[in-house]
Order: sequence, then C-alpha cells, then structure tokens
Amino acid sequence: QVQLVESGGGSVQAGGSLRLSCVASGNTDSDLCMAWFRQAPGKEREGVALIEPDGSTTHVDSVEGRFTVSKDNAQNIVYLQMNSLKPEDTAIYYCATKSRPCWLLVPKAASYYKYWGQGTQVTVSS
Repeated sequence: QVQLVESGGGSVQAGGSLRLSCVASGNTDSDLCMAWFRQAPGKEREGVALIEPDGSTTHVDSVEGRFTVSKDNAQNIVYLQMNSLKPEDTAIYYCATKSRPCWLLVPKAASYYKYWGQGTQVTVSS
C-alpha cells in the first residue's frame, strides 16, 4: 500500500507559477514510477509528467519547457514545478504511482496506475 497526498494547488493568473508537491508514504520502495496526471471538466484524465526510479523524466508535449517534474528521494516527495501557466492548464492535478514498467504517453495510461492522491485544484485565469 502506498498513500499519496498532494498540495500546492491554487488560483493564479496566466503566466504565473505554482509548485505542486506529492508526499508518498507506506510501501515506498525505490522501484516506483511517480507520475502527475490532470483532469479538466468533461475531459479524460491525461498524463502530464513522469519521473522514473532512475530519475529520468517525461513530459507531455503541451507542458514541455514549462513544467518540470523532480523528486526528493530522502523525503519521498515528488514535485511538479509549473511555470508560464495558461488557462488551458486549469484542472485537478493528481499524483499517482505504480511499479515498473513506467508509462505515461500511452492510451489510457491512467488505468495502469494503482495508487492515487486525492487531487489538488489548479485554476489559471486569463
């Protein structure tokens, strides 16, 4: 069992920044894929960023160059630094984890992730 708790969401104007945090507890071995997903009203949950056990990262094209995923292994925290935010980034952001293999940019990627946080709302106004 893994428990995930997100924080850091909020309301910002376009062009602003936020940093989301996800604290993991429980059976947090070193072999976990940690991912951020988001879901806007009326849309499917989509993968945003992934950090693999070896530290390699993947970002979806729509956030490449603006968002950065990172992790602090000692404290079991995963971050999502979000810069140059746009109104289309408005969504509930979720942290999720699974054992390897690590997938993000595949159809129905969310269905492969076993553990989820409760989500944190990000609202970007124009």
